[in-house]
Amino acid sequence: MTVIRILDSQQANAAIPELCEILADCVKGGASVGFMQPYTAADAEPYWRSVAETVGAGVNLLAVAEIDGKIVGTVQVGFASMPNQPHRGDLKKLLVHRSARGKGLARLLMEAIEYEAARHGKRLLVLDTATGSEAEAIYPRLGWERAGVIPDYAMWPEGGYCATTLFYKRIAA
Repeated sequence: MTVIRILDSQQANAAIPELCEILADCVKGGASVGFMQPYTAADAEPYWRSVAETVGAGVNLLAVAEIDGKIVGTVQVGFASMPNQPHRGDLKKLLVHRSARGKGLARLLMEAIEYEAARHGKRLLVLDTATGSEAEAIYPRLGWERAGVIPDYAMWPEGGYCATTLFYKRIAA
């Protein structure tokens, strides 16, 4: 059975070991999500601890996808911090463990996080993703609009520059 949950700070802290496994698997699989290879679950722990802190501070939403009680996917929305952007959120780290792909989890995670972001007063979400990646193809199918491409914005986890595609989506409250 698949369950999508929005985690509070305590739940986020409890989920750190599983979230570390997902992030390490995605980086190992070549996902350009901010980290370089080699990258292990232990390397991911400081990142997820900081995410749990932001969840506790109320400036980040964290959703997870579970199959039979095991977390296999995640996504976040960070709330824009500038006074002129109270309506905007930044979608971050849509990650699905490679063993759980092809089950519609990305769509379920996105639907849940978009709903929750709208519930928190967000009307516009933005994201960036590696141009030419498998992830880039997901967003237009979920109603996201392509805003443009920035060359050499980041690096692939195994090295070498990659362009980044920017997307946005207006969401309803």
